[in-house]
Amino acid sequence: MKAGGSISIWFFIGISLLFNGLLIFGAGIYELFHTPQTPVVLFHLHASVWWGGILALLGAGYCFYFAPGKGRV
Repeated sequence: MKAGGSISIWFFIGISLLFNGLLIFGAGIYELFHTPQTPVVLFHLHASVWWGGILALLGAGYCFYFAPGKGRV
């Protein structure tokens, strides 16, 4: 990275999306093996697994695309 350069805010948003996506995905995987006593109505769709995976992929894409030191002006 050049001296005096700045890091894009989108890189930090990507880190946030990646971290939250991994947490939600992990919680969804845990729920697959340890079913709650009173599951919600649409539990069989496993929304936390899907939503966590989508967030993690989106965050990883943002982190890759807006990574510091790629030489973008």
